[in-house]
Amino acid sequence: MKFAKDVFAGTCGGVTVTLLGHPFDTVKVLLQTQSSKNPVYSGAVDAASKVIKAEGVGGLYRGVTSPLAGQMFFRATLFFAYARAKEFVGVSPEDPLSYAKAGAMAWLAGTFFESPIDLYKSQWQCQLVKAKADPTYKSPYGSVVDVVKESWKYNGVRGPYQAFHATMARNLPAGAVYFGVFENVKNSFAKTNEDGKATNAQIILSGGIGGFFYWSLFYPIDVIKSALMTDAVNPAKRKFTGFFDAAGKLYASGGVKAFYRGLVPCLLRASPANAGMLFTVDYIRRIID
Repeated sequence: MKFAKDVFAGTCGGVTVTLLGHPFDTVKVLLQTQSSKNPVYSGAVDAASKVIKAEGVGGLYRGVTSPLAGQMFFRATLFFAYARAKEFVGVSPEDPLSYAKAGAMAWLAGTFFESPIDLYKSQWQCQLVKAKADPTYKSPYGSVVDVVKESWKYNGVRGPYQAFHATMARNLPAGAVYFGVFENVKNSFAKTNEDGKATNAQIILSGGIGGFFYWSLFYPIDVIKSALMTDAVNPAKRKFTGFFDAAGKLYASGGVKAFYRGLVPCLLRASPANAGMLFTVDYIRRIID
């Protein structure tokens, strides 16, 4: 029953974070992956408005099928792993770091499921950037399924894990901060209430703060990850040979600013999407216990 409850709550959280966050994520990827020498978009608002003008609001949900299905599975796995990690670590409000330890352990497991989801979503989204930069460009993919087939064709079982090392480099510290901040802020709120429990509004705020710290602290690593994930699936055509090569070339293309492209839509997404997800998981878990 514990397994079923954690999986159901995590699945609901995955639906919530995808529906709330995907439009912002689309804009973030567009800004991260566009050329620094010949940018298509001047900023987040410009990117969103051009996508809506060209494709309608649905354009902001381009490629949502893969992350929606994937996030349901990923979040179910993540929150199941987090529940078990908390039991293993023995989390306690008296030991603030215990939640960070459990968060890192949970994301270690979750990354194996998140990385392929993120890869295929990013590959599909970046086709929009290329089409905007070059009107004559014709995408080699007709759907996300084509991306999957292509990655397996050239890389076999390793295909879904393109940029896996970069995803792990982001997720381990970020997962520790994400859950650590959320749980400790929630516990701080709970101590101020007569019943010793955080209110729904306080849980939402705690989730928003956790999401903000997750992305604001580790965004440069995410930029490198996006560059590697949107690189060609055919190794012979890739621009980057690895994490540090990508970091060096990004810096050469735009200095420190290159590592913060798309930060605004990311932070606009981080608080509401993560607040909604963590509240959903927490709320569902409480009502079915």
